[in-house]
Amino acid sequence: MARILYTLCGTDVTRPFSPHCWKAVMALAHKGLEFEERPMPFTAIPELEEGFSKIVPILCDGEERVADSFAIARYLEEDYPDRPSLFMGPGGEAMARFVEGWSQTQIHPAVTAIAILKIHDMLDEKDQAYFRKTREAALGRTLEEAAAGADEARAAFPARLQPIRHMLRAQPFLGGDAPLFADYIVFGALQWLRIVAGPVPFLPDDPVSDWFERLLDANDAIGRSVTAA
Repeated sequence: MARILYTLCGTDVTRPFSPHCWKAVMALAHKGLEFEERPMPFTAIPELEEGFSKIVPILCDGEERVADSFAIARYLEEDYPDRPSLFMGPGGEAMARFVEGWSQTQIHPAVTAIAILKIHDMLDEKDQAYFRKTREAALGRTLEEAAAGADEARAAFPARLQPIRHMLRAQPFLGGDAPLFADYIVFGALQWLRIVAGPVPFLPDDPVSDWFERLLDANDAIGRSVTAA
């Protein structure tokens, strides 16, 4: 059976955009594992693999089924130990957990403020209704209200990257001399912004921009397979 990764898309299946799915894409590529990516709309996810998961990414590897990007990374690390490591040991996994928490509490809300209406516009009518209902319930306001500060959020975005900017002044990747899963976590968030809302706002001569370009080129440039909005 072919290795399949279900990811998330809008009406254009050639533009999968989920930050979590990009983490899994990069993890599989890092391991050098062949896979077929199958982008799906939001409302198709509950029917995938007989209702295996309400979220993507979902990895189907032979008889194995794994959902959630971090769980997929751990599965790949455990089942393919002879391939390049995603964590380089328990310390790297713990670091990745911290980076994931930082990314999801600091970077994801900023991307949401910048891009939430653009994401909505990428979807078909059925998914738009689902997206509006679920996101407005989570945010406690309309999509339009959430997007009202998009310009300010974009202007403030570079400051949110200061922690990794500081780290990257001393090394080329968060993982050291080469990328690890921690790198792919932040890459996924910035790739999400790049695909749905255009080039990521960086500072002039920003080491984070250089790092991001290196990751777009990594793993046979799979990150460049989808262009910026």
